[in-house]
Amino acid sequence: MKGRFAPSPSGRMHLGNVYSALLSYLSARKKGGEWILRVEDLDRQRCKKEYSVQLLDDLLWIGLKWDNFSAENGGLAPEFFQSNRDSFYIKAFDSLFAQGLVYDCFCRRADLLASSAPHASDGTPVYSGKCRNLSESEKNLLYNTRVPAKRILTEDKIVSFTDGHFGTQKFNLQNDSGDFVIRRADGNFSYQLAVVVDDALMGVTEVVRGRDLLSSTASQIYLYEKLGFTVPEFYHLPLLVSSDGRRLSKRDKDIDMGFLRGNFTREELLGKILFLCGILEKEENLSLSEAVSAFDWEKVKRTDISC
Repeated sequence: MKGRFAPSPSGRMHLGNVYSALLSYLSARKKGGEWILRVEDLDRQRCKKEYSVQLLDDLLWIGLKWDNFSAENGGLAPEFFQSNRDSFYIKAFDSLFAQGLVYDCFCRRADLLASSAPHASDGTPVYSGKCRNLSESEKNLLYNTRVPAKRILTEDKIVSFTDGHFGTQKFNLQNDSGDFVIRRADGNFSYQLAVVVDDALMGVTEVVRGRDLLSSTASQIYLYEKLGFTVPEFYHLPLLVSSDGRRLSKRDKDIDMGFLRGNFTREELLGKILFLCGILEKEENLSLSEAVSAFDWEKVKRTDISC
């Protein structure tokens, strides 16, 4: 059994990120499994080296040491940074292309937002398929005006899976996600493709993450199947939200690790998080080993958590 934490270094971790990291760690350790770290820095503009360095330091301060720790590389070897893994994504992309599943999309963001297509639960427009059946002459004209993104053809089918925390889930690929982007117009690969390739090649068998990614799971399962990979188990977590119901965000500096490290000991922080998510009945200081012993998926709340 192998779990993982895969943060994006686009800012300082906040309480919601720490909560997700901690529960993925506890779930893996409770089952006697490994827990690895991967840095998802595909977005070269938003993800900064200094954020990666701070992220590793914050996790170690909490006590969450990953099994792929590298003492010679600041804590994490280069192959566990997505920015160094394009060769793996290219191979997966080429496999999908060879299956006739990839096509050019010339739509701009404004075109997508103006679409009358339905929207996914995360607010992302579901692609209408506008560029699916362009003729060669139409594509040749468009090539002169813009560089296309690459989308994958989806099927009109129901994808069902059992989430370890939220139970049975069913999504219609075309209605709920549509033909999604697997490579952006700037050449960067999409999160959907990269996360599937990385989890599969790294041997991840359990994915623990926020419920905001629940609706994207069907799209990822589709990619697992088309690429011949084994689908892992998924456990989605209720989100930590502010008192007004707003999801915590790095952009808003909500209870970030600078504040948390300045105002809590690690034992206080562990106890606070396990109390918030329902595992403890009251706040109390916990060591990491005590947190592993206390962890129980059945006690974790299934509604979003106000903090």
